[in-house]
Amino acid sequence: MLAQDVAAKYPGRVTFVTENLGASKLADRFGVKGYPAVFLDDVLVASPREFGYFGEKDGTGRYAPWKNADSQARYKADLVRMVDLVLAGRKDVVRRESAPSTTATEGIGSLPAFTLSDLSGAAIDAKALGDRVVLVEFWATWCPPCRSTLDWLGRLKRAHGDRLTVVALAVESPEKDVRDVVSALDPSLRWAIADEPTARAFGDVTAVPTMFVFDRDGKTAGVWYGAPPDLHDQVEKKLASLVGG
Repeated sequence: MLAQDVAAKYPGRVTFVTENLGASKLADRFGVKGYPAVFLDDVLVASPREFGYFGEKDGTGRYAPWKNADSQARYKADLVRMVDLVLAGRKDVVRRESAPSTTATEGIGSLPAFTLSDLSGAAIDAKALGDRVVLVEFWATWCPPCRSTLDWLGRLKRAHGDRLTVVALAVESPEKDVRDVVSALDPSLRWAIADEPTARAFGDVTAVPTMFVFDRDGKTAGVWYGAPPDLHDQVEKKLASLVGG
């Protein structure tokens, strides 16, 4: 991690800490709904959108496109400068400069319109998913927490049957790797690879896992970012109230 490299330049003065998305009080305070997000003490200095969307080759974020070496060098230089300011007692300057990044990501009120082809070649059309509860999971093959969630989603689908549609959308993952993972999972889920417009349609999906649940009318019933320890319990309770109602 580049932030960890920066912290290492200040032994005994700067401590590097990671927090799980969904279980971070700082993220909750600032309304952060994705990652990476970088804080210096209680100041949000880099929000997820500044690193770009999945698959984005260009972008308006300060560090987009993130895979570009120049973008990463700019991020490290900015972070070093801000750490120096905080250590010099100038946190007010850092807070003022970072103020635009504190805007919370807006959610979505209903199931967005999108059309994709699943891994079998069949169309997934959001307009055809009505009259039942819909769960949409964004995941990636390189995301360890995603795998346990995908296994669990299969159990959810079997428990609720046709009353629940589960759409699992892979992002930033080679198709071969996606197919390898899916081959060992429940085929009754709708498996597909999300394109950038679909990720944008769901708000600002910059992190995985991200899960959306929509009621029978297509209204947003819940959104979960990351993999907090009680994720499965929270979602199961929400589905019980929707599917069983």
